[in-house]
Amino acid sequence: MKRLLLLNGLLLAAVITMANTIVVKNIDELNTANKKAQPGDIIILQNGEWKDVTIKLSCSGTKEQPITFKAAQAGKVLITGNSQLRLGGDFIIVDGLYFTNGYAGKNAVINFCIDKDKLANNCRVTNISVNDFNNPKRMDENYWVSFYGKNNRLDHCSFKDKKNMGVLLAVILDDERSRENFHSIDHNYFGRRPALASNSGEIMRVGVSQHCQFNSNTQITDNYFEECDGETEIVSIKSGSNVVRGNVFKECQGGVVLRHGDNNTVENNIFLGNNKQGTGGVRIINKGQWVVNNFFYECRGFDFRSPLSLMNGIPNSPANRYVQVTDAVVANNTFYNCSSASFCEGSDTERTLPPANVLLVNNIFYNNKDTKIYNAFDDISGISFWGNEINTGVKQATEKGFIKASFKMEKQNAVVLPVTLTKGAVALQDSLQRAANGRLNHSLSTKPGFADLQLIKKLQTNAYLATGATWFKQYNTTKNIPAVVVNCATAEDIYAQLGRKEDVIIQLTGTAYTLDKPFVITKKVAITGKGKTPVHITTGNMLGVFVIGGNGNLSLQNITVDGKNIAAKHFICNDTTGSSNHYNLQLKNTAISNLNRSKGCQSIFYAYKSMIADSIVIRNNTFTDNGCDGFIMADEKDDKGYYSAEKIVISNNNFSSLSGNLLNVYRGGNDESTMGPNVLFSNNKVFNAVTAGNNPLIYFMGAQVTNITGNTFTDCNAGGVLVQYADKVRARHNFEKNTLLNSGRLEKNQFVTEK
Repeated sequence: MKRLLLLNGLLLAAVITMANTIVVKNIDELNTANKKAQPGDIIILQNGEWKDVTIKLSCSGTKEQPITFKAAQAGKVLITGNSQLRLGGDFIIVDGLYFTNGYAGKNAVINFCIDKDKLANNCRVTNISVNDFNNPKRMDENYWVSFYGKNNRLDHCSFKDKKNMGVLLAVILDDERSRENFHSIDHNYFGRRPALASNSGEIMRVGVSQHCQFNSNTQITDNYFEECDGETEIVSIKSGSNVVRGNVFKECQGGVVLRHGDNNTVENNIFLGNNKQGTGGVRIINKGQWVVNNFFYECRGFDFRSPLSLMNGIPNSPANRYVQVTDAVVANNTFYNCSSASFCEGSDTERTLPPANVLLVNNIFYNNKDTKIYNAFDDISGISFWGNEINTGVKQATEKGFIKASFKMEKQNAVVLPVTLTKGAVALQDSLQRAANGRLNHSLSTKPGFADLQLIKKLQTNAYLATGATWFKQYNTTKNIPAVVVNCATAEDIYAQLGRKEDVIIQLTGTAYTLDKPFVITKKVAITGKGKTPVHITTGNMLGVFVIGGNGNLSLQNITVDGKNIAAKHFICNDTTGSSNHYNLQLKNTAISNLNRSKGCQSIFYAYKSMIADSIVIRNNTFTDNGCDGFIMADEKDDKGYYSAEKIVISNNNFSSLSGNLLNVYRGGNDESTMGPNVLFSNNKVFNAVTAGNNPLIYFMGAQVTNITGNTFTDCNAGGVLVQYADKVRARHNFEKNTLLNSGRLEKNQFVTEK
């Protein structure tokens, strides 16, 4: 026996010594190394730029001796241009690559398959980063990570600034080879996904509606999600038996959505809303979902984005619609100063089935700032409430099963955790306890709420220190380079400054500017004038005086513009390329007059489709004698839920003698996944404003939130429509404290609150 063991040891040592370390410096050498790779080999990619490369790894290692492909120095192998990584072998490790300054087209940036026949199994991608690796056009959809096969792992990676259409990470369940996969997605950093202004802005999706009746068993653990605002769903679960555990969601405008599939588990997560608008928690649909021991801190979302949302279902619903919530357990969670939980959310003429056989037990709802801790939109008799504790300051008349309690506050890092001082929590009924314990082999804690102080400390510490690629945190530092201040007396001077790399502050020193092409804005540009001294602008036929491109941020301040010689189609517009990069516009203390469509100028501002503005802010300006439209954001006519600007603020302005639509904001279709547009129209004085034909002065289609407040309308479209609201999905509109003198009527719908 000793000889046999010795022989086996010698054979193993011989195999290990046969492993090679190979350095490759280009894609051809890498392809050759992949073909020849043997278990235990380490292939090192030379530092430098690898541009326009498709890396296909089809070799096979073993569990004991995987084949490793790694950067010579993590973060120093730059994958740029039109590039992608594909794995289609077994027991492969990829380590340390940096995807930057590039895009992957229709393909995933990282794909756990080479083609439909070559799927990856037991492979690992670790310590890599994908940073702003977007297709140039926003509507060109792709994933950044696509999972196939079984038992693959993505860990300690960093993902930042996905802006084009498409889920960041997708788990694909096309056939049996990729189901019951037990993939692990752990210790990753997912950061700053700006609002997509469309569906498909999720960070993660496990399955799709067509395959939602299959189990995936994907494990999503110990990740850090920060400022993930793409759409309502941050993590979209569309399959069964998945686990979302130990993650931190910081200031994300959305939540974990159990959209399809049964018997999923969401536990031990922290949702740090920090009072940011739209921050959510968990939305529950389907059967057997388990949401336990999570901490929700100052989450301020509502409706679908509520910290806790139990949806209504559709009678005889197909699996890919809204299956009734049944057999769910929501227990031992703590909600601290969160907006109201939502029971029977989405109740309407189609979604008529309220939750049934649901246990909502041993939760803490601590709130000293709101009047309600929950809203109920339908019959909640199918929810069993038991042992839930609320602070004495809650004034809402609650269901039985909510108990007034006293709390002490435990501070952990930047959050406050309410811990009950109740001497003895009300014991859960035996029947409820057995029912809960019998589901998914879980058991419930007898302590109310998220009571493990050490766990919250651990989760917070791990979020900041133990997630993502450590080298990327060093790279990912923003240097504040001050803008260059310059004087410009002519259009040629301005063109020259727009061409330099630095952000610029342009001070207009001339009084007349003649343009032979638009001022194209692709960086941060502030232009200031001399206040009341008129600036005369002359153009030929062109798209706009100012055309804002991707990454453009234009600010006009203290300028008096005489536009009688402007023949450009628009005074300001975005470009027509449909860039995936966002833009911003600010007008402040500026006067614009004498724009006229008879000269060729159609609008003050026009938003072309397929591009998104983070904000359009118009404050303290004067608009006089403009024979054109005002602010038109209505080019997205595909009726798929797309829109042009996330935040629109028009406040403290004077409008007189405008001949056209003052404001037109359009978001068509039935999609319910987005938060915008969010419009504030406040404290403006609008007078002698008329519309062309029968159009309303202000028109909203599908804007999710509007506030028209404190305005004065005088002689505005008398006998016609002043403001018209049109919506296909639920919205929140407020029309308050406005003065209407000899002006048109308000055409409102059921979503408008008028005061």
